Amino acid sequence: MHIDFHSHVKISKKSAFQPDYFEQMIEEAKLNGLDAICLTEHFNTIRFFDVYDYLDAHYRYIDDYYDVNGFKVFPGMEVDVKEGGHTLVIGQRQSIRTMREQLNPYTTKDNFISIDQLNEWVKVNNCLFIGAHFYRESTPLIHLTDQQLHYFDALDLNGKDLFSYDMTSYQEKLTEVADRLNLPIVGGSDTHHFLQYGVIYNTLNNVVTIEALKEAVINHQVKVTIDPSLPVRVKGATVAKKYLKRLVEVTV
Repeated sequence: MHIDFHSHVKISKKSAFQPDYFEQMIEEAKLNGLDAICLTEHFNTIRFFDVYDYLDAHYRYIDDYYDVNGFKVFPGMEVDVKEGGHTLVIGQRQSIRTMREQLNPYTTKDNFISIDQLNEWVKVNNCLFIGAHFYRESTPLIHLTDQQLHYFDALDLNGKDLFSYDMTSYQEKLTEVADRLNLPIVGGSDTHHFLQYGVIYNTLNNVVTIEALKEAVINHQVKVTIDPSLPVRVKGATVAKKYLKRLVEVTV
């Protein structure tokens, strides 16, 4: 099974959810060799629940994933923490809905949730917890203590960062910290545009539950592949996103 652990299905936080755009994203993910994604939309995106309301109304939820025309979509969200940085929370449908409701008081920069509190909720709900784009200058996780970094089940090797920074040195830095913490690395495109699907992906045995997905990750049973076309495709997706945002973003 080929899976992307970090995927968005809206063009930006300020854009409304568009079913046609979502379905195009999934079709392109399939065409680029993926079998599954973890849907990690930003928790403080406009009308977050529109995404899951649409999925519930139009697709079967089997085991722990939505079956979108034979393609697996595992529920999740990307959550900012007050210490700085972003995290990926991937879990059962009801767990993601419940945790998102609990996050209502924590949606703006001046009152993001602490990593300690978020970790408690993640563990109660038995979610997969990933540290997103560890060294990204705008949202780094480097300020967390080692104890806090051990909350994560894995660290995210991020497609956007591999494009934005020197690819080799970025991988080496992330591998060094992952080895020190004995944490696995998983790949995520971090895409908001279909051009970016497949630039980085993970291969593992076919799984259908969050528990099995988490087991495969923490047991280092995931192989990460970076496609040679990554620089060209991420650049193309970035440019396309820039102009699409101007057309679709709404004022809140």
